[in-house]
Amino acid sequence: MRAVPPEVWPAAPVALSTASVYPEPTAAAFELAAELRYDGVELMVWSDPVSQNIAAVAGLVERYGVPVLAVHAPCLAVSQRVWSADPIVRIRRSVAAAATLQARTVVLHPPFRWQRRYAAQFNDEVARAGEHAGVALAVENMFPVTRSGVRTVPYSPGFDPTDVGHPHYTLDLSHTAAAGSDALAMLDRMGSGLTHVHLADGSGAARDEHLVPGRGTQPCAEVCERLTDTGFGGVVVVEISTRRCRTRYDRTALLAESLLFARLHLQPTAARAALKPGAAHSARRTAHSSY
Repeated sequence: MRAVPPEVWPAAPVALSTASVYPEPTAAAFELAAELRYDGVELMVWSDPVSQNIAAVAGLVERYGVPVLAVHAPCLAVSQRVWSADPIVRIRRSVAAAATLQARTVVLHPPFRWQRRYAAQFNDEVARAGEHAGVALAVENMFPVTRSGVRTVPYSPGFDPTDVGHPHYTLDLSHTAAAGSDALAMLDRMGSGLTHVHLADGSGAARDEHLVPGRGTQPCAEVCERLTDTGFGGVVVVEISTRRCRTRYDRTALLAESLLFARLHLQPTAARAALKPGAAHSARRTAHSSY
């Protein structure tokens, strides 16, 4: 079989995290993803009752014609009681939800340090649950927390999952910014295990900002370009914060700008080379003028 040259490798699909529309509900994410022509959504399972009801989510898929490409398990500090108080049960329900929705990936955070029993079981459970046909459990890089000038790591054994080693990873660029990590070096360490990407940005402040890509210090463009140039077979998810937007118009503009950034920098090599300098700036201007 003849090898496919890199310049014609297809661009990765771009999905919208349902968390990106907060405080609007899960249904709004499907509506905006359809309107802006994202390739799908990543379902964040959390306090929104619809996000916890897989039959209701399937109804949104049918209504808007937008597939669920990944499920983010309820592992945030604010979602420790969603589905079950037992984190192992939450993993298994997330895998079952992904299988029902025909999503290929479940996104997981490392355990919190106070979850000692869970931490002891985590690696084995991720490997076991990963045996479910067609579903990859992708462990996400996290970041330390700084309070009153004291920097602590709330995750066990740490915030960098490559220190432990897992079959699949999620690279989050807002988290690399908050951690002061080298995103490109982490991408290299994840290697062929890189399954999923959360595209966002950060200023380098010690907090999780989830800025629009291109508005911070992270190498968002370089990461996207490297994904395409290496034949990345996963999904790129726009996971930005729009909680301060006062109107749907403002929120839509940020989501449109983020999608345009992703589409531009995920272009195959030959197409990217044909773009004129300043295309990224033009894309941003177009996003603002269109909504």
